[in-house]
Amino acid sequence: MNIFLRELRANLKSLIIWGVIVSLFVAVGFSKFTAYEGNPELLAILDEMPPAILSAFNFEAFNLTTISGFYGVMFSYFALILSVAAVMWGSDIITKEERDKTVEFSLTLPVRRGKVVTAKTLAAAVNCIGLLLITWGAVLVGTSYFESTNSDYYQFVALTMVALFLLQMIFLAIGVFLGCTLKHYKRATSVAVAILLGTFFLSIISGMNENLAFLQYLSPFKYFDPASLLHEATFDPVFLLLTAVIVIACVAGAHFTYARRDLYI
Repeated sequence: MNIFLRELRANLKSLIIWGVIVSLFVAVGFSKFTAYEGNPELLAILDEMPPAILSAFNFEAFNLTTISGFYGVMFSYFALILSVAAVMWGSDIITKEERDKTVEFSLTLPVRRGKVVTAKTLAAAVNCIGLLLITWGAVLVGTSYFESTNSDYYQFVALTMVALFLLQMIFLAIGVFLGCTLKHYKRATSVAVAILLGTFFLSIISGMNENLAFLQYLSPFKYFDPASLLHEATFDPVFLLLTAVIVIACVAGAHFTYARRDLYI
């Protein structure tokens, strides 16, 4: 419990910074919606864009003149921001003990390494939930001024928040796994972010061509399609299963490898 609370206090500043970033993004993003609301003429701009780009970024699936459609397009950017925060928290919360030369203190505590990993992972998960709640609140406040909001929109936002949480857990687990597994602690965060960006670009590529649709199974960013959440209000059970497998495998692997590898003191 002491480790858990210590990590919450240590990461409070980081949570505040990420919360400010998300809030600013919401404010800037929805300020642009005022130009699209009730102004379908602006949609002519999209006609000049290549069809592959429209498909990759889900522009074809949403009506940008409605608040639900505009938010649906912004979902990908929320997913990227929150996932970056999660994967960085996951990798750094483990490796910082070696980076800051405090790992000796951790090893002298009357707890097993597995309990240290569990406490730190739970603290990072709480940070993710905190950032998610900040994002949810910012979105609701940012869109409350538009008359087009309704119950369907709020249901859509709630479903996307569940999707964002699952994405956070995927990349948090990947970050923790890399932080526990890689022998060189300096590489953990950079490798974790590289994997995240690689899967994000795979999600874009898979949407450009139907022949590349199989790539969606390699990118968590394609597991939760905002268009399906808006029009069908359902999650694909296959991708939910993949999410569970990735999280469980990464967390189990993190405990297994961290208990056995040498630490830099």
